[in-house]
Amino acid sequence: MDETNMTSRTPETAGTGTGYRNLRDEGKIDRHYAAEIVGLVRSSLAPAILKDKLEDYHENDIAEAFDDLHPAERARLATLLDTDQLTDIFESMDEEQRDRFFPELPLKKAVALLNRGMDADTAAELLRSTSPVRRDLIVELLDPEVRDDIRLVSSFTDEQIGSHMTTNYIEIPVSASVKEAMRLLKQQAEENDNIQTLYVLDKDGTLAGAIDLKDLIIARSSQPLSDIVAQNYPYIYASEQIDEILDELKDYSEDSIPVLDNDNQLVGVITGSDVLSLYQEEMEEDYARLAGLSAQEDLNETLFRSVKKRIPWLCILLFLAMGVSSVVGLFEPVVARLTMVAAFQSLILGMSGNVGTQSLAVSLRVLTDDELTWNQKLYLVFKEVRTGAANGLIIGLFSCLVMGIYIYFAFPWDLATSYAISGVIGLSMLISMAVSSLFGTVIPIFFQAIHVDPATASGPLITTINDLTAVLTYYSLVLLFLIQIMHLAG
Repeated sequence: MDETNMTSRTPETAGTGTGYRNLRDEGKIDRHYAAEIVGLVRSSLAPAILKDKLEDYHENDIAEAFDDLHPAERARLATLLDTDQLTDIFESMDEEQRDRFFPELPLKKAVALLNRGMDADTAAELLRSTSPVRRDLIVELLDPEVRDDIRLVSSFTDEQIGSHMTTNYIEIPVSASVKEAMRLLKQQAEENDNIQTLYVLDKDGTLAGAIDLKDLIIARSSQPLSDIVAQNYPYIYASEQIDEILDELKDYSEDSIPVLDNDNQLVGVITGSDVLSLYQEEMEEDYARLAGLSAQEDLNETLFRSVKKRIPWLCILLFLAMGVSSVVGLFEPVVARLTMVAAFQSLILGMSGNVGTQSLAVSLRVLTDDELTWNQKLYLVFKEVRTGAANGLIIGLFSCLVMGIYIYFAFPWDLATSYAISGVIGLSMLISMAVSSLFGTVIPIFFQAIHVDPATASGPLITTINDLTAVLTYYSLVLLFLIQIMHLAG
């Protein structure tokens, strides 16, 4: 490790690492900090010197370095770091990293990590990642207050908002003066860093309102606390389902939202970063459902779990695909008399599926608004069908012109017959694209009406239904116009 490289950092880039982190985020510097940290840990530096050098790095970089270290090296590093620094590092990790590395921590360090300011929801998540025997031992050694907070958060299911709340907040009694509120803020800020919003409670713990930190700072000492309390501050209940409340949370621009129990007592808060993480998880789940999966997959998932998630939808789609094949079979006499029409089947099916997927994507985005009226939903259906039909008309006309020329030169038909065949192709495309837009909009609306997540109307499901519609449309028009009216064969 180049000593000059380590000592050349300015005070702005030391300590918390905020200075160089901002520069790196702007793309102004490019250093492999994680590789440097791995080199330091594997060096023969004395513990005191190594610890001092590690303080020059941001916790995100040290968290990244954990991936490149061996278990013994990670245990050595965890023992060396201060508990506060180790807490910052673990909070910088994603869920998958924390689940992998927390069970490796020495028992004493694991207990200290949970006791020193780790959010209750994160602490509960970490405990779930370790073995039952070790978990019970850690819980037994935790501070009583921390243990109670973790048990509170763990009492809610993963689908309830209470499982993602934190008990890291400032509370002020409604009877306090402005001066006393400032004193309580300073006192609680030692253990709670969510200080932007202070929550005011009645004597029985019921939420009475909230105070913005700025309002408290500029308030006069003689001013009644009630003058600066926002009594209409938004709140949610811990037992509410995440997917039902997430859109409401997203609409708020507050740093944190109070979470109440069924007795209207404050039990925790949901921070803005929590809402962002939950929204991202919900979007990833929606994308998984759009792909016909029952849940998200990750890189380290076993073959059995991946197959288990995918096979249910694939079985359903198999039977639907059999239905499409059966319909094609019904039109076998049509194909036998005019075999060349089979060459254009994939063209019709492909465009139909593309349009249906587009309408599905638009519908899912619009339907996230829970306040959407039925008139607005009907307008959405009308708009999408009209858009699909307009696109179908344009694509159909273009296909008719191009395919007419292609058929004339590729097959033994005269120009008029070639354009009659291409006209059927264009008309089939127009009808199938309009109908696909209809299904791509109506199906998610139907799922929402019966209180099923609209994303369950997955892309493969829409595509298969649209394939069925397109096949029926295309071969019915071929049978009607080309065989029964024009008596084409060959």
